[in-house]
Amino acid sequence: MEPFRYHVFICDQRKAEGVPCCNASGSERVIDALRRELGARRLMDEVQVTVCGSLGVCERGPNMVVYPEGIWYSGLTPQDVPEIVEKHFQQGQAVERLVNRDAAALAAEIRTNRDKYLAALRAKDAAGALPDDLQEKIRGFQESRVILTAIELDVFSAVGSSAECGVRNAECSSVAGARAADVAAKIGADARATEMLLNALVAIGLLTKQGDVFYNTPVTARYFIEGAPDDARAALMHTVHLWQRWSTLSDCVRAGTSVTYQEVADRGDHWTRAFIAAMHRNAAERAPHVVRAVGTEGIERMLDVGGGSGAYSIAFATAGEKLRVELLDLPAVCKLAQGYIEKAGLSGRITTRTGDLRTDHFGSGYDLVFVSAICHMLGEEGNTDLIKRCRQALKPGGRLVIQDFILEPDKTSPKSAALFSLNMLVGTKHGASYSEPEYAAWLREAGFANVARIRLPGPSGLMIGARQV
Repeated sequence: MEPFRYHVFICDQRKAEGVPCCNASGSERVIDALRRELGARRLMDEVQVTVCGSLGVCERGPNMVVYPEGIWYSGLTPQDVPEIVEKHFQQGQAVERLVNRDAAALAAEIRTNRDKYLAALRAKDAAGALPDDLQEKIRGFQESRVILTAIELDVFSAVGSSAECGVRNAECSSVAGARAADVAAKIGADARATEMLLNALVAIGLLTKQGDVFYNTPVTARYFIEGAPDDARAALMHTVHLWQRWSTLSDCVRAGTSVTYQEVADRGDHWTRAFIAAMHRNAAERAPHVVRAVGTEGIERMLDVGGGSGAYSIAFATAGEKLRVELLDLPAVCKLAQGYIEKAGLSGRITTRTGDLRTDHFGSGYDLVFVSAICHMLGEEGNTDLIKRCRQALKPGGRLVIQDFILEPDKTSPKSAALFSLNMLVGTKHGASYSEPEYAAWLREAGFANVARIRLPGPSGLMIGARQV
């Protein structure tokens, strides 16, 4: 039984530079064109597209196999896609000029390439060379730094305006372009160095180049240009700031704590704005999952401890018409949160209170206390104290909801939580990612019952407990 009329396997194998492969021949563009064409012709329910590894005829790429007929297409370009979709998928006729019909020759070529590949692996192993995937991980910081520098210098805005980018979708792009000297003048940088940076951005697929003119891609036009519908530059400046802290990781491991720690109040308005913008962008995406998991029934008063931009307060207030929220955070953060709350039209039901979550008493009578992305900033002593003060703020039966990176008992997974623990090492005095057993023990010790973990899509999860009478 075939659930689809056609099943397409298309290779996107990436190999070392200089080695023939479908990705190097432009398979990404072919895959994108195929999916768009199928969508435009409303064939997504009839044609299943599966991206796969090497099909064995790398020199002929990009390669695609269509089942149930077993038709092999090679040397594809995005311009070939409409013809294949129309003739093959709609009319049932293969596009002969692109078909490999000699099955014996194909099989022989695949065996030859396989034997060459295995011989190369054996030779590399005999020489003691690092595996390619390990080498890629080790050198991964280079591409990251190129992108972060481009964001920090606002290179993408300088390359081209997003004035013609008026919709929120992947088609968003800018037709404007710029030469390296013009970009350098706009960002106040050296022309030679700017051209090197722009060329590197082309190499990693975030710009295109025609002659000596550089252009934004649909992705950079959508996310990295001032005024674009989904401009993420302000939020990504937080990642730019993380770079400096992560560069001290070796010293932090030796010292056992951050060697560059500053109180949030001392980090300056530029850092605070970038941090809150980043947290708002992340929280706005995750908030619907959290609200669905927690629910709003029976909740009239909620305290959002360290509520940041107010994204979760806004989500809960939107979901519960009777729900009123008090957001507690530092003065500079509350000022930013008020802007987000006013934009959401919820100033009447969400109020802000300045304070220090590490020491303040939170009041009493709340049905829900919500603590998101806070516990990882504190050590064990700080978290046990925080949880006890949260309990005091709740009505009997009221719930404490903690959202954070939650490690499995052996603390080696999920990977995002293990890496984030190091992020706290370089950025805080005592912070870390903590495991489910640790959170559960802290909650029970503080007097919470019905302690449970709720797994959510994405990197973080919830720990929930109810205050006993």
